[in-house]
Amino acid sequence: MVVDEQALTRLDAIPENEFTVLLVDDNELQAATRQAILQRAGYIVHIALDPAIALQEIRQDEFPEPISAIISDHIMPQMSGSEFVRELRQTHADLPVMVLSGMDEADQEYEGLNVRFLRKPLAPGLLLANLQSLLQVEAVSVV
Repeated sequence: MVVDEQALTRLDAIPENEFTVLLVDDNELQAATRQAILQRAGYIVHIALDPAIALQEIRQDEFPEPISAIISDHIMPQMSGSEFVRELRQTHADLPVMVLSGMDEADQEYEGLNVRFLRKPLAPGLLLANLQSLLQVEAVSVV
């Protein structure tokens, strides 16, 4: 799902929260940049540079707080984003996941995996608005 950037919530209008986000991206610079954006908006953020290690940590519940959502890159050398999500769905079918990719056609790899797919480059406001929306949708479906 791609959101119209003109209909976005302003960055300063996003409320602080207690949500914890796991960023899965092999690119340290991109992960650190997204971490700073998310932390500025009030999220608790953990980074995993290796998707296989991220899966292990999720399955063994090794994080100090429960993970509220995952943001994953699509292209990673160890395991693609779609492989990561397929593995994740075996144990965490309902965990909100957002996938970022510069490849338009990559969204086809996520059919049936219940992810929000966004194309890069991605403005900070668009990242935050989509994450907020994803978490709200999940909260509504749980209630």
